[in-house]
Amino acid sequence: MPASPDDLFAFLDRLGIPHPTVSHAPLFTVEQSLSLRDRVPGGHSKNLFLKDTRGTLYLIVLLEDSRVDLKALPRLLGCGRLSFGSAGLLREALGVEPGSVTPFALINDRDRRVTPVFDAAMMERPLLNFHPLVNTMTTSIARDHLLTFAAATGHAPMIRPVSDGADP
Repeated sequence: MPASPDDLFAFLDRLGIPHPTVSHAPLFTVEQSLSLRDRVPGGHSKNLFLKDTRGTLYLIVLLEDSRVDLKALPRLLGCGRLSFGSAGLLREALGVEPGSVTPFALINDRDRRVTPVFDAAMMERPLLNFHPLVNTMTTSIARDHLLTFAAATGHAPMIRPVSDGADP
């Protein structure tokens, strides 16, 4: 059974990580989430669930207005050609639905099948925002606390310049 938002919040509490959270209508796209900018400061994200030709799974986390070249990414990561993982594989590996992909889903990857990749440009932001396993809330977390969270789930994120940074 995948973790619920309450399970996630309890885990963050045990780690001593503050996690202010705002509830809102379901958000499925970056465009829909733009309405939150007045209420939720910090860097907002987009998250890509990918798999390579060898079956290795990746969670690419970057700022919402960043661009990534999926054809160039395998060279940077040292992996095979990448494609998007299916909704079924996403549910199986990270326990979340499409539209709710988030680094917080690493809490559900107990077998450590997924390699998290955090964009270097995103990691320059002191405050970051992600869905807490569902797309009806947004949770803010300090950059360093995100790394603490990932480590506590048994993941060592790769921090790489996967994007060209934010669009001007």
